[in-house]
Amino acid sequence: MNRNDHCPDFDFQQGRWNVRHRRLKARLAGCADWEEFAGTSEQRPLLGGNGNIEDNLLHLPGGDYRAVALRSFDPATASWAIWWLDGRAPHMLDVPVIGRLEGGVGSFYADDLLDGRSVRLRFLWLGADGDAPRWEQALSPDGGANWETNWTMDFTRA
Repeated sequence: MNRNDHCPDFDFQQGRWNVRHRRLKARLAGCADWEEFAGTSEQRPLLGGNGNIEDNLLHLPGGDYRAVALRSFDPATASWAIWWLDGRAPHMLDVPVIGRLEGGVGSFYADDLLDGRSVRLRFLWLGADGDAPRWEQALSPDGGANWETNWTMDFTRA
């Protein structure tokens, strides 16, 4: 792929979506209590299709907030970077997760901190080749030997 080609990996997510969120109330704390809430998402391409922005409205039980996922494709490595910007902390981008999509599954990883503790972060995109994609976030306290999924997002077309 040359630098001017469009990478179609995230084309499946373009447009408007209703989102069902499910997240653990506490991370890496042995918590089994989940909270569920609704949201919306709208994704549009950037960088001639080799990037995109996903604008999210999340209806948390404690109040609504906005956040964006910013993605960019690097043709030299055939990998994507994904950054998260939370509207409640508008001057701070989260550490980017890096990875790729293959066969309808996207796997993205980064090293991060949780409450001052080193963790491995994983984003998974499942069903990216179908009509009902799912995103999952997980953390590993042991370098990826064990994972705790702490957030899921199920997408349906708006």
